[in-house]
Amino acid sequence: MRVFTLVLFLSLLPLSARADDAVPAEIDYLLRSVGSSDCAFIRNGKHYNSRSAEDHLRMKYRRGKRHAPTSEKFIERLASNSYLSKKLYYIECESEKTPSGDWLTERLGEYRAESKNEQEPGVAKQPEG
Repeated sequence: MRVFTLVLFLSLLPLSARADDAVPAEIDYLLRSVGSSDCAFIRNGKHYNSRSAEDHLRMKYRRGKRHAPTSEKFIERLASNSYLSKKLYYIECESEKTPSGDWLTERLGEYRAESKNEQEPGVAKQPEG
């Protein structure tokens, strides 16, 4: 029985490592999505371009990584509002203003769906458009 338990435990280690490896890749994707979006980033009432927004969020992630063990926690704790003023961040694309947490959560869902499709053999990718 001990051997079985040890084998089971050891077989699960790679799965947990892969899950942990996914978080930095997901967060990097989210940050790159902000930077390449051509949308305005509204922080404390001021508009910033997408590159400045990416830089700001990367700085927050670098400093607060311990508070973001998952991509969802990154969005919730670091990318949705100002730490000091507590004001929500917004992303404005083509005159549509969306809380950054909602915008990033949508991007995360798209990324995960695309990643899942790439991992599943025999699943055809859906054409864009």
